Amino acid sequence: MTEQKIKLQARKERYLRDPLPVRLGNLVSNLTRLKSFAQHPAMADAARRVVHESEHFIEWTAADAALEVQVELIELQRLLAQWQLGWDEIWADGERRGSAAAQADIWAKRILERSGLLPPAAYQPE
Repeated sequence: MTEQKIKLQARKERYLRDPLPVRLGNLVSNLTRLKSFAQHPAMADAARRVVHESEHFIEWTAADAALEVQVELIELQRLLAQWQLGWDEIWADGERRGSAAAQADIWAKRILERSGLLPPAAYQPE
């Protein structure tokens, strides 16, 4: 096993120690970071790493989530994979980058709502 795979496995083990709501909260944090990074074109590489990390978070979390959350996580996983395929083009185009930021924000709010970290009355969709 390569050093990178060993580090990833160790990270996965640490990540899985957290309860499901915390894991979903970590995914929300990543999506929020993506929104923030989109305001800074020079942050392309950092944003790409967050997208990749988010894909791992989804993979490691989905099996423990309720079916409706699993379906949403799979939709988000597909979106992140599409972004990765066209990342350089998305990031180079301010309008597409802004659209990705808006989508990341929408997903962050959706996942936060389903995470159980907030009482139901605390979430107010726009």
